[in-house]
Amino acid sequence: MSYTLYDKGLSTVFKGDRDASGNRLKDETRIKMDRLRRYDNRSKFDETWRRNLSIAMAELDRMSTALHLPHGIKEQSAVLYRKALKMDLIRGRSIDAFVAATLYAACRQKSIPRPLKEISKLSTREHSEIARTYRLLLREMNLKMPIDGPMKFIPSIAAKLKLRRDTEQYAIEILRKARKRNGLSGKDPRGLAAAALYMACIQNEDKRIQKNVAEAAGTTEVTLRNRLRGLEKTLTGIDPLEFRTVTETPQ
Repeated sequence: MSYTLYDKGLSTVFKGDRDASGNRLKDETRIKMDRLRRYDNRSKFDETWRRNLSIAMAELDRMSTALHLPHGIKEQSAVLYRKALKMDLIRGRSIDAFVAATLYAACRQKSIPRPLKEISKLSTREHSEIARTYRLLLREMNLKMPIDGPMKFIPSIAAKLKLRRDTEQYAIEILRKARKRNGLSGKDPRGLAAAALYMACIQNEDKRIQKNVAEAAGTTEVTLRNRLRGLEKTLTGIDPLEFRTVTETPQ
């Protein structure tokens, strides 16, 4: 059984033109079975919610495949969509927008780093509509999402920029020191991750321009500069050599 199939994979199928013993059916019986098959197929889509799920699960399969998401995320998204359908939240709204919103919500719940902009690019709906639908899900379904920390985004941004491993580790140490001084609260985690990586690039002479760092992080150069000034202010007075001496495993 799977929630990603509109009927959970428990459907009835009329198939073939032979009986249980393998003997070919008589023409009259075969015609009767063909007629029953048509009636059965039509009855499955008579109800609106079945047609809705059929369309939604096909879109969910397409998007999750394009995003290379694990099966567990796909299942969680399907569960959220079914709950929204049962609560009658989708009436008068876009099915594709709800699919994209539930997929993003499932990624957030399972701590899979997929930004909403990346999901929106693969959807047939606009980013603003998907964001609005996501907020509706949070409000109506009372969903509580874990807060993303900036350290989670360091590896993916560093990979896009093709940075050295020591530069990536240096950026993590910068964020750890800033967190000890309460310098991370209330800030956009992607902006903080970009600023820490940019600072690490300068210190390690693995330089990248601000524009490239901001694009890799999915943020703006203005945000990058603001977060950079904030980190510099927070870390004032710390010797850069201190970052080299920390050997604990990044959280």
